[in-house]
Amino acid sequence: MVSSSIQVLGTTFSPFVNRVRIALNLKSVNFEFIEEDLSSKSDLLLRSNPVHKKVPVLIHDGKCISESLVIVQYIDENWTGNGYSILPSDPYDRSVSRFWAAYIDGKMIPLMLALTSAQEEEKVALVEKIEEGMGLLEEAFVKCSKGKSYFGGDNIGYIDIVFGSCLGWIKALEKMSGMKLLAEAKTPGLVEWVDKFLSNDVVKNVIPAPEVYIEAIKNMQSVLKKMQAETKTA
Repeated sequence: MVSSSIQVLGTTFSPFVNRVRIALNLKSVNFEFIEEDLSSKSDLLLRSNPVHKKVPVLIHDGKCISESLVIVQYIDENWTGNGYSILPSDPYDRSVSRFWAAYIDGKMIPLMLALTSAQEEEKVALVEKIEEGMGLLEEAFVKCSKGKSYFGGDNIGYIDIVFGSCLGWIKALEKMSGMKLLAEAKTPGLVEWVDKFLSNDVVKNVIPAPEVYIEAIKNMQSVLKKMQAETKTA
């Protein structure tokens, strides 16, 4: 039985779910986190997100909101009296934040997903593309932060949440591939930002250790191999 007027349906290892948790923490909103088993999705999840049947889902007073970027913006707009605005107030700055959020989801995350299942001969080319993207994000950080700690300036903002939620996953990929995706020589600003972001009180109990992601990635690889084997024998 649901005990809170605000619930988040998700998994601890999902970067998309953790965006929602960080945004709610930033706004000092108390919520109930309901852990989902994605191999056996709950009736609550299927009812709450009947279109995609995926996490995260934010349930607020019985209303269901899906898709992480949509949810973060909803949180920012709904709890305007709680702390500061996650998205910048200036229309141009807001558009820049949304651009880089879309870049991260549309470009960087697909590359990192590809790296989880890549063959050895494919990894070098993928890492080069990821490093190129990280270089662009380094430039964005310098411009958006204006010499301060975060993309959002003095405080964690929209780009910080979108990109920062991927850091556990990035660290896991670095360990598994033996290659640095964020290196001080190439992205010094981002490397410094990583430490500040992960040590922030609203984040440090949300992003799991890389080992959690490594286990999740290995499970994904196992499922993929099984599917490929079944396809070959079909």
